[in-house]
Amino acid sequence: MSDIAQDAMELPPQPSPFRLVGTLGGIAVLSGLLVVMTYQWTKPAIERNQREALERAVFSVLPGAVRSEPVEMTGQTVFAGFDEADRRIGFALESEARGYQDLVRILYGFDPDRQKIIGMTVLQSTETPGLGDKIIRDPAFHANFEALDVSREVEVVKSGAKTEAWQIDGISGATVSSQAVGQAIRRGAELRERVLAFYRGDQTNRTDQTNLTERGGQP
Repeated sequence: MSDIAQDAMELPPQPSPFRLVGTLGGIAVLSGLLVVMTYQWTKPAIERNQREALERAVFSVLPGAVRSEPVEMTGQTVFAGFDEADRRIGFALESEARGYQDLVRILYGFDPDRQKIIGMTVLQSTETPGLGDKIIRDPAFHANFEALDVSREVEVVKSGAKTEAWQIDGISGATVSSQAVGQAIRRGAELRERVLAFYRGDQTNRTDQTNLTERGGQP
C-alpha cells in the first residue's frame, strides 16, 4: 500500500474527554444564563399584563364598577369595586377547584347586601376543548351567576333542571367542569363570611361617623 493511501486511512485525532466535558458545561452555563436573563427581562411586562388582565376580570364580574382597590382578608386579597359615584358595589373574590384536567380557577363578584354572586369569569382552565372549556364561553352557563344566591349552599344541577336561586344549571357534556365551578364557589364560603364581617363593620363605622357629624362632632 502506498504512503498516500495509508495517510488517507488514518483517523483524525480525537478531542480530549476533558475538553468535551468543558465545552458541554460551558454551553449549559450559557444556556442557563440566557434563560435567567430572558426571565428577568420579561418579568416586569408579564407582571404588568397579569395585573391588567386581573383588573379587567374584576370589572367584568362587578357590573358597573369603574374603580377597584385591593382589600386584605386574613392573608388573602379581594378587590372592592366602586361605581362612578364612588359607591362600593361589591367585592371580587378568587377561588379554585379541581376539574376534569386540572385546577379550574375562577373570579366572581359578590354583593354582600344581597348575598348574591353577580358575575363570574374563569381565570385559568385546561379543560377539554369543545366540552369542558364551555365554562369559559357559554353564555347560558354564565347567566347562572348574574344573581346566584349564596346565602345557602350552592348546588349544581343538570342542564335545564334549575328551579332555585342557589342552583347552577350545569353544561351537558361538561358535568365535571360545571361541578368544579360550583365547588370553587362552595369553597369560597369562608372567605365570603370574612368579607361580610368586614363589610358590616365598615357600614357600622360609616353610620357612626354620619351620626357624629349630624350631632356637630368631628368624624
